[in-house]
Amino acid sequence: MCRNIKTLFNFEPPATDEEIRAASLQFVRKLSGFNAPSKANAPAFEAAVDEVTEVARRLFAALETNAQPRDREVEAQKAKQRNAERFGQRAPA
Repeated sequence: MCRNIKTLFNFEPPATDEEIRAASLQFVRKLSGFNAPSKANAPAFEAAVDEVTEVARRLFAALETNAQPRDREVEAQKAKQRNAERFGQRAPA
């Protein structure tokens, strides 16, 4: 999985449209192998991003969970700690 795509479901506050679109863009980039498509491929690329974004929105609307929503700040701190351990750096306070 692309490392830049973050889990977006079950957060408080919920994922924004911008976050969903950014994850969709990363997904389409990964699948296509294009960071920025050529002019000839741009319409197909953008259509794919739009479709993935819409499917992700429908997925989030259909998913159910009994788990408490995750806190974005707590999850960000956990990620910083994992990165610090992984790369041998001190975690920021």
